[in-house]
Amino acid sequence: MIRQGRAGLRLSRALFKNSWRCQASSASEKALQYKPGETIHGFTVKEVTPVPDLFLTAVKLDHEGTGAKYLHVAREDSNNLFSVQFRTTPLDSTGVPHILEHTVLCGSQKYPCRDPFFKMLNRSLSTFMNAFTASDYTMYPFSTQNAKDFQNLLSVYLDAVFFPCLRELDFWQEGWRLEHENPTDSTSPLIFKGIVFNEMKGAFTDNERVFSQQLQNKLLSDHTYSVVSGGEPLDIPDLTWNQLKQFHATHYHPSNARFFTYGNLPLEQHLKQIHEDALTKFQSIDPHTEVPVQQRWSSMREYHITCGVDTFASDPAKQTMVSMSFLLSDITDSFEAFTLSLLSSLLVDGPNSPFYKALLEANLGTDFSPDTGFNNYTKDTYFSVGLQGISKDDVQSVKEIISKTIHEVVEKGFEPERIEALLHKLEIQMKHQSTSFGLSLASYIATCWNHDGDPVDLLKIGEKINKFRKCLKENPTFLQEKVKQYFQDNLHTMTLSMSPDESYYEKKAQLENEKLNQKVKALAEEERKQVYEKGLELLELQSKPQDASCLPALKVSDIEPTIPHTDLELAYAGEVPVQYSAQPTNGMVYFRAISSLNSLPEELKPYVPLFCSVISKMGCGVYNYREQAQQMELTTGGMAVSPHVASDDSNMDTYEQGVLFSSICLDRNMPDMMHLWSEIFNRPRFDDEERLRVLVRMSAQEMSNSIPDSGHSYAAIRASRTLTPAGELQELFNGMDQVRMMKRIAEMSDLTPLLRKMSRIRKYLLLSDSIRCSVNATPQQMSAAAKEVEHFLAGIHRNKKERKPVRPHIVEKSLHPDYLADGSHKGCRKLIHDPTFKSCQMKTYFCLPFPVNYIGECVRTVPYVHADYASLRLLARVMTAKFLHGEIREKGGAYGGGAKLSFDGIFTFYSYRDPSSLSTLSTFEKAIDWARSGKFTSQDLDEAKLSVFSAVDSPVAPSDKGMNVFLHGVTDDMRQKHREQLFAVSHSDLINVASRYLAVGQCTHGSAILGPENVTIAKDPTWIVR
Repeated sequence: MIRQGRAGLRLSRALFKNSWRCQASSASEKALQYKPGETIHGFTVKEVTPVPDLFLTAVKLDHEGTGAKYLHVAREDSNNLFSVQFRTTPLDSTGVPHILEHTVLCGSQKYPCRDPFFKMLNRSLSTFMNAFTASDYTMYPFSTQNAKDFQNLLSVYLDAVFFPCLRELDFWQEGWRLEHENPTDSTSPLIFKGIVFNEMKGAFTDNERVFSQQLQNKLLSDHTYSVVSGGEPLDIPDLTWNQLKQFHATHYHPSNARFFTYGNLPLEQHLKQIHEDALTKFQSIDPHTEVPVQQRWSSMREYHITCGVDTFASDPAKQTMVSMSFLLSDITDSFEAFTLSLLSSLLVDGPNSPFYKALLEANLGTDFSPDTGFNNYTKDTYFSVGLQGISKDDVQSVKEIISKTIHEVVEKGFEPERIEALLHKLEIQMKHQSTSFGLSLASYIATCWNHDGDPVDLLKIGEKINKFRKCLKENPTFLQEKVKQYFQDNLHTMTLSMSPDESYYEKKAQLENEKLNQKVKALAEEERKQVYEKGLELLELQSKPQDASCLPALKVSDIEPTIPHTDLELAYAGEVPVQYSAQPTNGMVYFRAISSLNSLPEELKPYVPLFCSVISKMGCGVYNYREQAQQMELTTGGMAVSPHVASDDSNMDTYEQGVLFSSICLDRNMPDMMHLWSEIFNRPRFDDEERLRVLVRMSAQEMSNSIPDSGHSYAAIRASRTLTPAGELQELFNGMDQVRMMKRIAEMSDLTPLLRKMSRIRKYLLLSDSIRCSVNATPQQMSAAAKEVEHFLAGIHRNKKERKPVRPHIVEKSLHPDYLADGSHKGCRKLIHDPTFKSCQMKTYFCLPFPVNYIGECVRTVPYVHADYASLRLLARVMTAKFLHGEIREKGGAYGGGAKLSFDGIFTFYSYRDPSSLSTLSTFEKAIDWARSGKFTSQDLDEAKLSVFSAVDSPVAPSDKGMNVFLHGVTDDMRQKHREQLFAVSHSDLINVASRYLAVGQCTHGSAILGPENVTIAKDPTWIVR
């Protein structure tokens, strides 16, 4: 997986948003017993540092024999994580570190079976497994809550990175190869194939990605950052197998490695296993992988590049983007980088920031340019700011606005309230808990540590905040001086502009054809014969049943038989039900509310997503939108509104439709947060057309930009549109219909009709008539939080006369008597039922200027509580692991593909960045035939159970406890029953459900493809081409 370096608009958000905090700290306390100088299994302790702000102890060690670096973070968290990263600094764009990342996971000395990485997904209870290629490092992380599983995965990962097989056929499959279009037909044309080759072709269909990549290449032009570490598709075919092996030998050495472990498992066991299984087999070397400091320019530079046309642009004449980028400090100067990230947030975050005012509200473009903000993914950090969606003629105007804004900031500085709001945001982010803190921590420290910075110093956030406050107090112009130094007086400044070229993709295809012809013409007759034979050899290898018995595995008996119970209380504030969940939230309060859409007129439904995105950003009560944003930043950790569509657990033609309101705050700010919600509900402002225009343009641009990365999701939503009533609504709210509608709205010159629609929607939604709420907070805070919620609900409008639902068939479902505090049965979720709905087959093709396809095929099956749901869920996993992965990824060359069963009972086949289209749909049919024939083993089923249970049992943060009940009506008892059904599924059950639901003619199928022009589909009347 190629990791794209995106700008950090928020300070270290990757770290803070996932802070998981527990009251107990035994693991952290135990780690304090280690002493500097102590030797443990070949490692010497260098430093032991408690970080009380994050409830952890950091232990730094060095390996004596090889010089490998090691950081252990001891914390009372059962979701333990391991990662090893290597500094990988390519000097060409063949994608060698990325292809190597793929290839080392294809088999190793101890585990020579093909693809042990993907096989371990089904032999473990991991909560995370992946690998990342960044611009200058490659990282291999996993996490699990099971100690035995940790040792198993560690053994596989260590052997993969240090002792991989690196077979030539694996390089062919994962990287690139010349192969006949039909490998069994030597008369078919030779073409380029390969997983990474297709992945990167797909990656660069994203114009934002093209811009970001070129920005880094040109701003940091001296060394490794001047090339594409993931691989430029036209350069990938220049990489040889021998070059790949040589890169591994020089870069994947313990002397070039940084090991990281996190959690509550004992450090000694990790060190013993890493030392004995890997490091004892190496001697220390000097890897020579350092990245030199970028030489500073003596004058500013300017570049222009081209990209593909955005077919969803609101104004075809405005598809240019431009940014100015400034090279900043070295990443290893952690306080300077901390200060610059804060400064970046002050410059670009939110409607009160100077660049938001100057650029987004200038009526020139649609949104900030890609990579706007502080970028700390390279040795030399940088800041970028600019606009996308502008006219080519406005490039100079944008540059002038940026320069003028910098000058004004140097003169005037920042309002103290904005600085306080930013520091408050840090406090919230440090207290907020989620379940992947270890992974976030590994990512947060990776770049700095990669360049020999101190990873422990990065964790001392509290100290940095105090130092920052001190600098401001001693020197009120501290930040202005930084702006002058790094922006106004900085000659290492680059302007990059990018405009669409109508023939961009044709030119790319022509260059690829030229490269292909060059490669083919260079083949001697004997070599051409070898290409054919190698293709057959690879196909035979991919088709051969694989023996994975060498790999370690957990057993189904290792899975806990029962789930832990979540205590919930259901009380009432007047007529409104409120769910309370007392949790160790570390002084945070989490508030949510769902308001029903049942009485909303149908003609207003398409505008609900837009209403959600603007309702908290237009101003309310006495606050204009700037003041509202300031109050939100000073008193909350964010206030979000989103559409809510929840399928019923027992009937696929029944669903809940509503809007979800979510917010978090420190417990001391609960009154202020609920006051803001009161103002939003009672007195929202829909009177500022220009403000709405800015928000509409940003929303339309973000949707358009999301298609290259999420094409398979859009395809699946479209494919399921005609299968259930909820599917229709999902397409309306989250599918291509919504993308197209937002494009039309962004093209409108007069938005006053839209303002009226927003105001009308508000009258149906922002009421206490059909709302329910939930609160997660500490037991000590619950009483005060409940009073604030009651006060809020008492103060919002209520209709004197009950509005009738637009659709007449309403199903009332209890909020579950098990959780009622007083034993009463009042209060219910009101779901829509459509007894007349008839599912139908529809095939839709969206013709887009992409060189790869995104495919979804959906089948209507059964709801969550149905006896066959568990079997179908496991069948999806078996089909993915044992058939679809090999056919779609290994043979077909797509970046990803598989099957999954959603909560709503929709069984989805999908592929991602796929060079094929109709043949992949045929593969889905073959997968069904394969499943019906029972060509899988009981061992395959057990592995599927492990994989599914790793998802079922993934850790839940205190903020999210009880959300299954609140959002979907799924109780602990229902989850336990589903668990027991999963345990009980047999081999014959999978064959039965494959025949009963997936076979042609049994259940309704829907299909959708997003991809390049397809002549066969265009001629086929069964397809709707959009």
